[in-house]
Amino acid sequence: MKNTPKNVDFLVIGSGLAGLTAAIELSKHGKVLVSTKVEASECNSFYAQGGIACVIDPDDTVQAHVADTLSTGCGLSNPDVVEKIVRGGYDRIHELEELGIEFDLRKLKGKESEYDLGQEGGHSHRRILHAGDITGKSMMQTLILRAQENPNITLRENLMAIDLVTTDWAKHPGKNACIGAYFIDTKTEQIFAVHARCTVLATGGIGKVYPYTSNPDVATGDGVAMAWRAGLPIRNMEFVQFHPTCLYHPDAKSFLISEAVRGEGAELMDIRGRKFMTDFDERGSLATRDVTARAIDAVMKKHGDEFVYLDISHRSESFLRERFPNLYNACLRYGVNMAKEPIPVVPACHYSCGGIVAEVNGKTALPGFYACGEVASTGLHGANRLASNSLLEALVCGHATAVEISKVWKEFSEDAVIPDWRCGEAVSSDEAVVVEHNWNEVRTAMWDYVGIVRTERRLARARARIRNLRQEIKQYYGDYLVTADLLELRNIADVAELIIRSAEQRKESRGLHFMSDHPERADALTDTVIHDNPGGPLT
Repeated sequence: MKNTPKNVDFLVIGSGLAGLTAAIELSKHGKVLVSTKVEASECNSFYAQGGIACVIDPDDTVQAHVADTLSTGCGLSNPDVVEKIVRGGYDRIHELEELGIEFDLRKLKGKESEYDLGQEGGHSHRRILHAGDITGKSMMQTLILRAQENPNITLRENLMAIDLVTTDWAKHPGKNACIGAYFIDTKTEQIFAVHARCTVLATGGIGKVYPYTSNPDVATGDGVAMAWRAGLPIRNMEFVQFHPTCLYHPDAKSFLISEAVRGEGAELMDIRGRKFMTDFDERGSLATRDVTARAIDAVMKKHGDEFVYLDISHRSESFLRERFPNLYNACLRYGVNMAKEPIPVVPACHYSCGGIVAEVNGKTALPGFYACGEVASTGLHGANRLASNSLLEALVCGHATAVEISKVWKEFSEDAVIPDWRCGEAVSSDEAVVVEHNWNEVRTAMWDYVGIVRTERRLARARARIRNLRQEIKQYYGDYLVTADLLELRNIADVAELIIRSAEQRKESRGLHFMSDHPERADALTDTVIHDNPGGPLT
């Protein structure tokens, strides 16, 4: 097994697009440790099918992309942040191509090839660069290879972060700053600290807080939970995006039917064959995800149906095989030929628009600590994410974070000492069933009470249940030796509380947050920010 350095210049927690982009840029300045709790490829970036939004067509404009993003964000996106990230995409795309990533091109008679740009819900132009329907996989495979080849990067799998360590907590003098993190080796269960002059959190999403999600199993909100426990402000966690179209099949686990399918003409219809989206939005099946997910939820509840259909059978088999080869073959494996029959789909938790308050360059309220990618709340997404802006944000902010750190990292101490991990009186647990039971109870409560449509009463019920569970988990955490399963349970429970508390504060319906007892938008535009400290390491 590869040795893990205990002291590095830069610690990057997370191996998705944001983390690896930052790590590759930081490697020009010093030694980097990239930690990931399972395989490096197991992240939301890897499973992104549709593509990455970027203004690259001469008929498109930055202003149009900014306007689409602001419209989708329902008033809460920061215009300056949106413009910075949209403008930053062009150069980052060409850097990806220099690393070896190839985006699909279309052939034009008598002309050179041009990018084969897709269009997705909420976009006014075709601006989605893609590599077939496995864009994320193509990018991640290339970046992982480049990181593995880089002598200044140690990419360490099966290494799960437990908590951030700050100078205040470690009782060092001077202004509070992040000096690293505690980790557990999930294979050996060894716990140790890694000291770093700068730490980048790029741990991705929170999808596993809900039982139905497009996210992989690693998406347990670890980064948001760790940052909250370290005293960082957390913003707009009530805005959880439910992707409208995940494959409905008993054997399919978290299989997403890309939004790009609707972009190519797929229509949503109920199980009786009636197309229903124009009942909810004049854009029909190209409406934004929040509108589409609520429409599907309403149709399912009205009729007591377990799913709806997404129909693209009017397109030819040759077109579908070429445009969506991965999707086409995956559906076939589950017995659905998308060229001949509609695809059964249901909404599922997909993307968090909230997170750690951070700037485009990753800066947070804690010196030495940076956040980028889905774990961060930069002000790009506001109350709802525009399709395919997530990879754009990860790419632009991952790079900007590294550039910012390169300017200041030598100001941070390389001498701070992190105390050894203390087990106290903790013993090995012989009651793993308790962890599994609480895991299921957290996620069920979130789905039943804090899902696509919410009420004050449901939120109150959810908060009471989650508070009790968090107390049980805290007791269990103190009595027994730490395991990866217990850490993930603690993190999803913490994130669940953040979502509930944020949702309770927002007495309106806006973007991804829909309250049936407050169905209108409020006049005032406000973010919800939770800034308290529920406890640092070992609590």
